[in-house]
Amino acid sequence: MNNNPKLTGPIVLVRGAGELASGVGWALAKAGFRVLMTEVERPLMVRWPVSFGTAVEEGQWSVEGIVSRRVSAPEECEKLWEKGEIPILIDPQLNVLVGLQPEVLVDAILAKRNLGTQMQMAPLTIGLGPGFTAGIDVHLVIETNRGHNLGRIFTTGTAEPNTGVPGDVAGYSRERVVYSPHAGVFQAQRKIGEQVAAGDLLGTIGEEKTPVTSSLNGVLRGLLRSGVYVDQHVKVGDVDPRGNKEYCWSISEKARSIGAAVVLSILEYKHKL
Repeated sequence: MNNNPKLTGPIVLVRGAGELASGVGWALAKAGFRVLMTEVERPLMVRWPVSFGTAVEEGQWSVEGIVSRRVSAPEECEKLWEKGEIPILIDPQLNVLVGLQPEVLVDAILAKRNLGTQMQMAPLTIGLGPGFTAGIDVHLVIETNRGHNLGRIFTTGTAEPNTGVPGDVAGYSRERVVYSPHAGVFQAQRKIGEQVAAGDLLGTIGEEKTPVTSSLNGVLRGLLRSGVYVDQHVKVGDVDPRGNKEYCWSISEKARSIGAAVVLSILEYKHKL
C-alpha cells in the first residue's frame, strides 16, 4: 500500500524517465514537488528496475517506495499527486506545457545534446549534462560526469563535454558497459542481478542472433528488455565489477547526487524570489 504524503509543491516537469531522470524525480517527490515525467513511446532503459519510465510498458512502477503511473492526459495528474505518485505521460514534444505551465522544467533526457528545451518554457529551466549552455538555452546546467564536479550547478557556461567514455567504477570504465554490435532487435539471455563472468552470453541482436557478451566479471546491474530495437553501438547492458546484487535494485550514487542538485537548484531559486 502506498502511504506517501501528498505532493503539493510547485509543478516540476522532468523530460525523460530513465535511470538518472528517475533519481531526479524521486528526490523531487520526496521533497514534496508535484512531479510530471514525460517519455517517448518506447524508451530505451538499461537499468529499468530503477526507472520510473518502466511504467510506460507496465502501467505502473515503483522505485524505492515512490510509485509512477502512466497517464493518457495531464488532467489525470492531480489525482496521482494526491496519492503521492508520479504521473508518466507520453509526450516527447511537450505539448503538455501549454495547459500545465510548470514552474520548473528539467531536461533529464541525457542525450548529450539539446533536443528542444528552451529557457522560455518555464520560469526555471535546468539542463543535465552536456548539450546545454546556462544563460542561453536554460537557466542552469548541472554536471553529470563522475568526478569532483558531479552535481555542480552552473549559472553560466556548460557542463564537461561528452567524452564517450563511461565513468570509472571500481577501476573499470569501457569494460563495464555493453554495446550493440549492430542494429537489430535485442533478446535478453540473462537477468538483472545475476553474477556473470567475462565472455558470458548476455543476449543476442537481430535475426542473426549475434552474441552480446560481458567483458568482465561482476553483477549484471542493467540489461535491456527483450524485443527492443536498437541501433548500432547503443548501450544494452551494464556489468558492475563491485559485484553487489543490492545495487541493481536501488538508485545509484550518481543519480542521487544529481537529484539532490536539482532540488537544491529549485530551493535556491525560490529563496531568491
